Amino acid sequence: MRIDRAGWPFITGPLAPAALAALAGRWWAARWVALPFLGLSAYMALFFRDPDRSCDVVPPHPDDVLSPADGVVMVAGEPQDGVAPEGDWQQVSVFLSVVDVHVNRSPYHGEVVESSYRKGSFLAAYRKESAHRNERSELWLREGDRTVVFRQIVGVLARRIVTRTGVGDRLATGERMGLMKFGSRMDVFVPRECQITVTTGQRVRGGETVIARWPAAG
Repeated sequence: MRIDRAGWPFITGPLAPAALAALAGRWWAARWVALPFLGLSAYMALFFRDPDRSCDVVPPHPDDVLSPADGVVMVAGEPQDGVAPEGDWQQVSVFLSVVDVHVNRSPYHGEVVESSYRKGSFLAAYRKESAHRNERSELWLREGDRTVVFRQIVGVLARRIVTRTGVGDRLATGERMGLMKFGSRMDVFVPRECQITVTTGQRVRGGETVIARWPAAG
């Protein structure tokens, strides 16, 4: 399985003390020191895994908005108070646990017309106030007269957001565009004319689950 390149320092780091512990004495004695480091390295490989999804093989329908991440839907429909950008939006928020795939994908296609980063707190991502106060990256995608806004928001363990796109770039629906390290949430905002297709508590898969749908053109 593919591993995101941001994960290799976290995977290889614990292997050094594990190797030193193994070389320091006989393996039967050193293994009790080495095993926790090996376990940590294995978990990091699991955390930074980057599996292929259906959008990587078959282009999604042009009216579909896909989940940007794996996780559980926290909000589906009316936006939380004071969370949505200025305008009339619907909100879908996905909470990522520490065992979910943390590679993030673009929920829609189009040109990145706005990009911003805001420092903040590191509250648990499942708490409502995390959308207001936590560190986050926000992107605006535009395709013709259609606009989708989405945010990467860190959690209590996530201490860094990786965003691999910026203003002027074009993204395809489901295209990999970054990740968040260790527990977080993603918010997607779509206009009122879109139909929300997920419900609170539903598990979703990044790049596969349709979370909203634009009305068919014409």
